Parts: sequence; C-alpha cells; structure tokens
Amino acid sequence: MTAALDARDLYRFYHAGDDETLALRGVSLQVDGGEIVAITGPSGSGKSTLLACLAGLDEPDGGMVRIAGTPLSRRPEQERTRLRARSIGMLFQSVNLIQHLTVTANVLLAQRLAGKQDARRAEALLESVGLSARAHAYPPTLSGGESARAGLAVALANDPPVLLADEPTGEIDGETSRQVIGLLQRRAREGGAVVVVTHNEAVAAAAGRVVRLVDGRVAA
Repeated sequence: MTAALDARDLYRFYHAGDDETLALRGVSLQVDGGEIVAITGPSGSGKSTLLACLAGLDEPDGGMVRIAGTPLSRRPEQERTRLRARSIGMLFQSVNLIQHLTVTANVLLAQRLAGKQDARRAEALLESVGLSARAHAYPPTLSGGESARAGLAVALANDPPVLLADEPTGEIDGETSRQVIGLLQRRAREGGAVVVVTHNEAVAAAAGRVVRLVDGRVAA
C-alpha cells in the first residue's frame, strides 16, 4: 500500500559565509492515511525545516518527498504549488487566513487555488469546525480559538490526503487546544494522514506515533 506521505533520506544544509549548518541529516518518514504522527525535539533540531520540505515550500538538498506516490521534490515551483494546493493542507501557528476576506471567502479561495471551488463543501466544513455562525466574520474579529478552527477549515478546504500542522496549539488556551486536538483526531479517523510539529505534551499523547528530532536526525 502506498503511503500518503513518504519522505526518504532528506538532507538540508544552509551556508552563511564559510559556515555550513546541517538542518536535516538523512531524515526518513512514512505516514499512512488515518495516522497522526507528532514531530518533537528541542529548538533548532530541524522540525520546521522538515515540515517545509514535506510541504514542498523548501527543496531538500538530498532525498525525496512523495505524496500518495507522486514526487513533490525535484519539480518546478509551479508544479509543486499545484500539487500542494490539491494534496496538502497546512496549518501554521501564525494562522493561514487573509485578513481582508471573510472566513468563508478564505475557504473558497483555498478551493479556487486547487481549481475546485465548492460553496456547499465550504459551508459544511465551517459547520464541522463549529464556525457556521462566524462564516461571514473577518479574521481580526475572531477569538484565538475561532482563528485556529478557521485556519483548520482552510487547510482542509480541498479534502487533502495530507495535513501538516506547525504548533497548532501554541497560542491558544487549554480548552481550545483540546478542541483542535479533537479535530485533528477526527481528520485522521476520516482517513487523512496528519503530521504535527509540537512541544505540547497533550498533542504528542494524542498521536499514534512520536518522532523525535535531535540535531537534524531522527533520535533512536
């Protein structure tokens, strides 16, 4: 069976003058549909770099990322953008909402970027995250919890097989954090592959598997 997300032997290094920083050193990760994997580790261990490579926002210097068997790495940026819009949902700590668009318009925009706008799905998606009453609100008027749930709706706008989340509970209270964890678990039950970078012990505990990075490597 083909993994929803398959990253093999990822290397990423950066140069600053004569100095070279190895952010990733041969990291491999396979995630199946229906699975939640938490990525943990100290600051500077390579977590954000790994997530950027998995999303196709950054190109690894070595190795390959595949989404449902389709190569994401080593492709022109335009092709990576199209594949990302169709197949990868992204939820970041700095929420992925455009401030001058309503919540509904943000979801519809994400759909339009993938070429499959569906107003009924957008409406159902907002209902599923408990935001029907705030569908026409603008992001600056949302609470922290509402913003987190709206960001998740945007990430799931195109029913992507892979959801990548970077510290999704980092700036919200405990009750909202539990709600977001519940929504991530529901996404996995629906068959999505979920990868979440986190320092939150509750998020890690909700994952089926925890992968710890130390100095750009998967810790044994």
